[in-house]
Amino acid sequence: MERLVLEELYLHVSWLAPAAEIADHRRDVDQWLTDDRWKPTGIVDGSWRRGDLYATIAEHTVRPQDERAGRDTPEGFMSLDVTIHSEDYTFTRASRNLPWDVLAGGMRVKEKRGNPTYVDDLSGLLDHLPFVVEAGCGTSIEAGIPPLHWLHKVYRVTARAGNDLTQGYAFPLAPAADILIKEILTATDRKVENMVSTFRSVVLAEPTSAHRALKAFHHAGHMVGPVATHNFDRLFAKAGLPEAFMRRYDQRTPYMPFPDEAKSVLVIGLHADRRRVQARARERGMKVFYLDTEGVTENGVYRLYLIEGAREGDVVVRSEATLALLHLAGLLNVNV
Repeated sequence: MERLVLEELYLHVSWLAPAAEIADHRRDVDQWLTDDRWKPTGIVDGSWRRGDLYATIAEHTVRPQDERAGRDTPEGFMSLDVTIHSEDYTFTRASRNLPWDVLAGGMRVKEKRGNPTYVDDLSGLLDHLPFVVEAGCGTSIEAGIPPLHWLHKVYRVTARAGNDLTQGYAFPLAPAADILIKEILTATDRKVENMVSTFRSVVLAEPTSAHRALKAFHHAGHMVGPVATHNFDRLFAKAGLPEAFMRRYDQRTPYMPFPDEAKSVLVIGLHADRRRVQARARERGMKVFYLDTEGVTENGVYRLYLIEGAREGDVVVRSEATLALLHLAGLLNVNV
């Protein structure tokens, strides 16, 4: 039986801001530690302990990672680093440096959206069989797993820039606007519970009718190759489908093995093709179909979220995955 537990914790947050803001925030951090019964360890300055958790506070005039990367620190700026980890937890140097390596690579450049064709169902896919599937979080959401932006919310990475999701997100750059460390220092148990909620849902989730429909298509030969998945929930594997994992934190482009006979790619519930799978499919002359609601509902409010990389010649079906795939199963005379 697969099990997933939070055995050890590691969290590192680094702020770079004007020295006065850093000084104010350092006083806030020290106050949060004191108020919530963290105790100085007496081992090194800026080291605190609560139970089996340690918190380390460090200030830098020039952050070591910036110095190594040749990034200039603006005049009058300082950095404040907070690291929280379990007792005796060891983290490899490569893992510690990974966020800084990603930062050195620059921000992801958004795809330029074209003018795709909108249709009511996937019947057009019948003229482009067999197809390969690329999947984002759409099928996982239907299985009860929160979308990726839920983790952004949990870790306070971004905040909404507006009601329309196409407007993107705003980063809380000012130290005082970033409340993650305050939450974990002053309400540790509740925040850790919040942090692992997504992973608990992954363990409990089971394949849906959408996953079973894709398995039936694969078995019948209408769908070929592995599923190019951006999800870490392994639901396609649980349904008996081969997977090719596409999402890489360090932004490297993985190899996607397209079978020679594939005529199209069906992209399900994926808004930002960060791994260029669709671009490779177009280079091979494959037709691109999207199955996506192009929106999310939050707190009872529907918000538009257009597919980022759709192009002229692509086909979009605005529908939930299960409904559209079961309809396709009927068209293909496939039993699910």
